[in-house]
Parts: sequence; C-alpha cells; structure tokens
Amino acid sequence: MKILISGAGIAGPTLAYWLARAGFTPVLVEKAPRLRSGGYIIDFWGAGFEIAGRMGLIPELHRTGFVAQDVRVVNGEGKRIAGFPVSAFVRMTRGRYVSLPRGDLAAAIFRHIEGSVETIFGDSVAAIEEGQAGVRVTFESGRAGDFDLVAGADGLHSRVRELVFGAEANFEKYLGVKAAAFEAARYRPRDELAYVMHTEVGRQISRVAMGGDRTMFLLTWADADPRLPRDAGSQKEVLRREFGNCGWEGPAILQALDAAQELYFDRVSQIRMDGWTRRRVTLLGDAASCVSLLAGEGSSLAMAGAYLLAWELRRAAPDYASALARYRQRFLPLVERKQKSALRFAGFFAPESRTSLWLRNQVMNLLKIGWIADLAVGRDLADHTELPEWG
Repeated sequence: MKILISGAGIAGPTLAYWLARAGFTPVLVEKAPRLRSGGYIIDFWGAGFEIAGRMGLIPELHRTGFVAQDVRVVNGEGKRIAGFPVSAFVRMTRGRYVSLPRGDLAAAIFRHIEGSVETIFGDSVAAIEEGQAGVRVTFESGRAGDFDLVAGADGLHSRVRELVFGAEANFEKYLGVKAAAFEAARYRPRDELAYVMHTEVGRQISRVAMGGDRTMFLLTWADADPRLPRDAGSQKEVLRREFGNCGWEGPAILQALDAAQELYFDRVSQIRMDGWTRRRVTLLGDAASCVSLLAGEGSSLAMAGAYLLAWELRRAAPDYASALARYRQRFLPLVERKQKSALRFAGFFAPESRTSLWLRNQVMNLLKIGWIADLAVGRDLADHTELPEWG
C-alpha cells in the first residue's frame, strides 16, 4: 500500500517509520517549508516513551532533554510560595521520564526516516477524491497523486479532517484558555533544572532553562473568546496586553518576546469525534483526538496512536477497513481517560479566583509527600494500554 501522511509533527513521522518497517510505502507531506522547531516544553513519559524506546530514540532524547528537579511557584518578588520536587513523577514513571522541547522530539523522530521516506515540504492537501480502488489527492501546489490510504496527522486545525469530516467547529471543544510559547537566548536568571512559574488570577507565566543557554517561556491565560490573531505581530500585541502589568519578571519576559523569531500561539482545545475514519481516510494524533496541552501527554499519545495504527495495518493488510476500526477500538479508551484528566488541570494554568489559586498552591505543596502525590496524580501518569510487540 502507498499511504499519504499529512503532517510532519510527532504522529506523522512516527507512523511513517512503522509503516516503512512493515513494508508499506509512506509519503509524508508537510505544509511548512521545513521541519518545525520550537514549540513548548513537553514532559515525555508513558506509552509514547515505550514506543520511543522501540525506535532507539531514548539516548538521543536524554541528550537533548533534561530531567528537572523542582517545580517552583514564586510571588511577584520572586520568592518561592509553593512547589514540589519532580522526583515524585520520576518515581511514579519508574525513571521513564524526560522533558524537552516538542520540536526536539519531532526532529529526533524525523531523523530516523529522513532519506528513506519520501517527504514533501512546503505543500499541503487541497482536495481528496475517493474511488473504489484508492484516493486521488490534489495538493495546493497543483500536483496530484494516487494513494491507497490517507492519514491526517496535521494537528488540532487539521485540513484533512476539514475536507473529509467537516468543519473544525463540529469537533473542537475550546477549554477557555490560550497559550503561547517562545524561547530566548542568554536570558537571566536561569534556575537550572527547575520549572519556575508566577501565577495570578486568570494567567500564568513560566520559564525553564534549556541547553545552549536558551530559556523557554510558556504563557497561559483565560479568554472566553476563541478567536486567534493570524500574524505574529498581532499575537505579540495580545501577549503585551494580557501580561503587560504582570508581576515578577513579566516586563523582562515581554522584552525577550520582542526578539523572538518563532512564536507558538493557539487555543487550548480538545478534539472529540464519533469516528476517526471515513472509508480510505483516517486521522491520528491531535487531528483525531487532541487532549490539549493541559494533559501534558499529547506527544506521547500521538506516538502510541501512530504505532497502533501501523501495527493494525500490518496485521490486517490488505483489509484496511478492519485495521482502521480496530485501531480506534484499541486506542479510544486511553484517549478518553486522558481527555477527562486534562479537564481537571485547567485551573492549574489559569486559576479563576484567588481562592482557587490558593488551593492549587496548597495541593502543589502537598505533592512533596509521596503517598499524596501517588493519590493525586498517579492515575493521571498511568497509561494502562497494551502495546503489542512488533516482532
């Protein structure tokens, strides 16, 4: 089978890797002119960590990533007022845990297929026409191709999903929070191996030091209006408006924002669908079942879903319809648990009142106690999904 994969983020290249291992012919198309970098810091564990291990990625991820020691909440003067050691998470995941920029994970996966999987950058799917024997895909560039299957791994705002399943509004559940992330060089202070955050009612600003004297910033804020500004200049204006009077290092961080070349800016949303497949077109990753960045496990789930899809196609080929149905049946229970879990964390990123902010800080302080940490977040860190051996 020749399978078109739209999207070169996390899910798409992972799917391409395993499809190629199974003897299929994957073709990867990415709208961006090159592999996307930047994004926000992810905490990587769970089923995706297992898949990364099977791909031989773990040593590389540990070289580019880090294991933080401390989550620290500070007040407007920079004094610690809450927090907990990350060792609780490391213990509950049995050491299978690393933090790194999302773009670094994507780059590590892509390096394992580069040169062996046909990849088209700077183009995207414009039209999909299904027939009895396959799928005719027309691209924005005007070129066209015939494929046996199409897999949409093109993210929260999936073009494949829109073309085949309908408008995004039919499936997106906006959680009332927006997020932005960027990085800066030579920012001071650094606070090595620590997540440092300052939270006020309705907004939070965080930073974490990375290698190469870089610092990654994540800004989250409550906003009932789901609309997004289109260009980077307008996005930066929104951030200046939302955080212009923020305490702590707010002014210095906004100054660093001015020089940022790449800016992640989006709604915090989930995608909920009754089905991920229409005949010869299927969805995976955020395009199918985005859990939102509040869950902290979107990249891991993207890798796990891609692996299961490839495994089912390999097992059932050429009966692709049965494979696509079993892929959803096997993976959906985990996705639904993670989506429910994410809803509980909205107040962590943008507390709605001083009372909820105070309560959140008290809970964070209690996470220093082992059995309380196990009770509070243990179930959210567990995946409880079977990943069949490739063989």
